[in-house]
Amino acid sequence: MNLKKYFIRALHRLQKGPGYTYKELLVWYCDNTNTHGPKRIIKEGPKKKFIWFFLTLLFASLVFWQWGILINTYLSYNVTSSLSIGFKTMKFPAVTVCNANPFKYSEVKHLLKELDRLIEAALERILQPTPGNGSENASPPLDLELWHQIPLVLIDEHDKDNPIILDIFERRQTAEGNGTTAGNATAAGNETLVSNETLCSHQGTNNCTYRNFTSAVQAVTEWYILQSTSILSKVPLQERIRMGYQAEDMILACLYGAEPCNYKNFTQIYHPDHGNCYIFNWGMDEEALNSSNPGAEFGLKLILDISQQDYIPYLSSAAGARLMLHQQKSFPFLKDQGIYAMAGTETSIGVLVDELERMGYPYSDCTMNGSDVPVKNLYSQYNTSYSIQACLRSCFQNHMVEICGCGHYMFPLPEGVNYCNNEDYPGWAYCYSSLRSSIRHRQICIDSCKETCNDTQYKMTISMADWPSEASEDWIFHILSYERDMSTNVTLDRNGIIKLNIYFQEYNYRTISESAATTIVWLLSSLGGQFGFWMGGSVLCLIEFGEIIIDSLWITIINVIGWCKGLKQKRAQARYPDAPPTVSELVEAHTNLGFQHEGAGALPRDEALPPEPGTPPPNYDSLRVQPLDILSPDSDAD
Repeated sequence: MNLKKYFIRALHRLQKGPGYTYKELLVWYCDNTNTHGPKRIIKEGPKKKFIWFFLTLLFASLVFWQWGILINTYLSYNVTSSLSIGFKTMKFPAVTVCNANPFKYSEVKHLLKELDRLIEAALERILQPTPGNGSENASPPLDLELWHQIPLVLIDEHDKDNPIILDIFERRQTAEGNGTTAGNATAAGNETLVSNETLCSHQGTNNCTYRNFTSAVQAVTEWYILQSTSILSKVPLQERIRMGYQAEDMILACLYGAEPCNYKNFTQIYHPDHGNCYIFNWGMDEEALNSSNPGAEFGLKLILDISQQDYIPYLSSAAGARLMLHQQKSFPFLKDQGIYAMAGTETSIGVLVDELERMGYPYSDCTMNGSDVPVKNLYSQYNTSYSIQACLRSCFQNHMVEICGCGHYMFPLPEGVNYCNNEDYPGWAYCYSSLRSSIRHRQICIDSCKETCNDTQYKMTISMADWPSEASEDWIFHILSYERDMSTNVTLDRNGIIKLNIYFQEYNYRTISESAATTIVWLLSSLGGQFGFWMGGSVLCLIEFGEIIIDSLWITIINVIGWCKGLKQKRAQARYPDAPPTVSELVEAHTNLGFQHEGAGALPRDEALPPEPGTPPPNYDSLRVQPLDILSPDSDAD
């Protein structure tokens, strides 16, 4: 079947009425559509036709403008938050308790001996800046290797235009050109001094950074933490666990609801900031415990001994227990989310639960389990769930390994990497300080990590009272001392005892959930409302508009086919300018080849030789005309 005829018949089947030109099709659409406006354009007079054409074009533009706003609003994927309050039996949170002091001083004193002597001599120099007034001359000589790696200096700002760096151990230099900035001053003698920590890379003193502190207390604490980190990073993990506070020594009494418990009901983990930590109801090995009723009588009650007399003097300036409430199977980040419980007090913590439910992509950039986060979670070695705190710390540690060549002691290590220390990595402190203050690297980690889509937060109401009271402390300390040491002597005191009460205030929990502010139903109804208001149209009008587009495409295809066929014929005529010979002309030409007429070398008709006797006359009926191999105009030639 001819292709053009097929398309023409198809066009007849698709529509009835319109012609085969764009103008006729447009007139037919305006006359038959249910949309207001187009009919008036073809039926009114010239003036009204122009007015109606302008109004139709104007309101059609308004419709498309409103549609663009609505579609853009839908594609922004805004959310609305709703708050609902429920009542149910809830799982008791995981409770992590740690000592504010990570190690027993009696266990690590041999490792920190030289560091302690050095900081004591430095403090004596700060308090007695005049040379020769100190008592360190009578003691053994100091090992200044640690000091020279990360020196702690004072800045004399008596002359603001020419500050002087005062090395605590008999060195003095001006601060010109070293980039040191003056901070708030502290008085020491008759001079104005600012404590300063100098961090230099392994390339030399020309590549240094200075950290200023407003008080020598802050400077000494930060310097001691940095130096002790280098020392403790070389100690094996099992040895660090042994040097920390053991569960049987720290957890003196435990009661959950009406059921007794002890240190064996806690899971031990090693936390770099706080040493040995113990988690109750972590849910790793057994099902999480449910709370039967709200109130203090149905919660967790603990009595802890923090042994404050065995604290490291320059490492832990705060005394107490560090605790945190968190979800089961999640790692406790006590430095960020933990709270302190003060020694000699009974601390009651009432808990309220908030459940957060965020919508995932494309409404928010949250993750369900961290599988779509590009940062490798270093805390997965604890078999804990994903959290944004774990992601941020893992990201920082990865940058630390990549840039500094070693890992920081406070974070888990990637496989095949060692912790930083002053001996193996002399410039690690400078590298760490530069990386920690780098806004660019911090922003990279923030952009790479995602919040969890579902989260549970515990809101705490904290109250405290002295415990035990003066009237009861005698018998309480006697009993607790006997239960722990089997001793009739009192080995405990108010400075080391903490009592904790952790319970649900009520069983009402709040759920803060997100829902889509715009849905596909909202979008369709809004689009239809705008179309109906401005044009008086409906979905059927859109179908009519789609129909005319299809008809236009069919007409375009027919025109293209006709144009291609005409172009082909023109090419054939250009190749064969004369008309091809007919069959009769071919027969005549063939006959003339067999029977020559009068011409050169031929006899006249009346002088032709007669046929020989006995020769039969020629049979003209047996002539056959053989067709010639002549190309038709439509065929192709080389």
